[in-house]
Amino acid sequence: MIKIKNVTRKFGDFTAVDNISLEVAKGEVFAFLGPNGAGKTTTIKMLTTLLRPTQGEIFLDGHNVKENPAATRRSFGIVFQDPSLDNELTAYENMQFHAILYDLSKQLYTERIPKLLELVELTDRKDSYVKFFSGGMKRRLEIARGLLHHPKVLFLDEPTIGLDPQTRNHIWTYVRNLNKVEGVTIFFTTHHMEEVDRIAERIAIIDHGKIIAQGAPEEIRKSTGANNLEDAFISLTGHEIREEEGNVGQNIMKINRKLMG
Repeated sequence: MIKIKNVTRKFGDFTAVDNISLEVAKGEVFAFLGPNGAGKTTTIKMLTTLLRPTQGEIFLDGHNVKENPAATRRSFGIVFQDPSLDNELTAYENMQFHAILYDLSKQLYTERIPKLLELVELTDRKDSYVKFFSGGMKRRLEIARGLLHHPKVLFLDEPTIGLDPQTRNHIWTYVRNLNKVEGVTIFFTTHHMEEVDRIAERIAIIDHGKIIAQGAPEEIRKSTGANNLEDAFISLTGHEIREEEGNVGQNIMKINRKLMG
């Protein structure tokens, strides 16, 4: 479903992603892990057509991401790390607006929206304004919205960030359910290693722009001799606190501007 072949992404002299390759099978639940600034966000932006690789090829559902971005976008849904709903619209209106953007027929979206709202248990709040929703309810609505156009892949970038343990547990229950019911391939990032242990079938760890480990969670643990996945992750990536990836990119851009005068 996803194939990354020798992909590199540079920003000036800075290499954010360095010759990585990985594959994700159809229907797989795949975790993409790494410290802050490791290259996760840059990779997801390339996968979702927001950035073009400097070198290498990416295929999603058989589409070459660089050569056919329009078809690629129809193949995936995404839940961003930062909120992306319109707080001044109702839950149903947010879904309807997304459907129109994807050029779905009225017949199709009027049938699909109620089913998806039921899937994430928001049927009784379909006419409520999103500004009155809790963080967990907004996340569930974003997941439902991301599934509206029947994507083959759902990208989840830190989907449970800032949520309490109970809500996080509910979110992953919905994700597991949609993976089974809809057959959607799940590609997610998180810093909660217990979530990875419970949800992911396979993982890849990126650090300093390179893939440093791939395999099932148990395989990663055994390869490092760690008792749990968090200890294995730290063993592979080190103990130092990292700068956010966005801040790293901003600093590189500032340095380049200074050098250019």
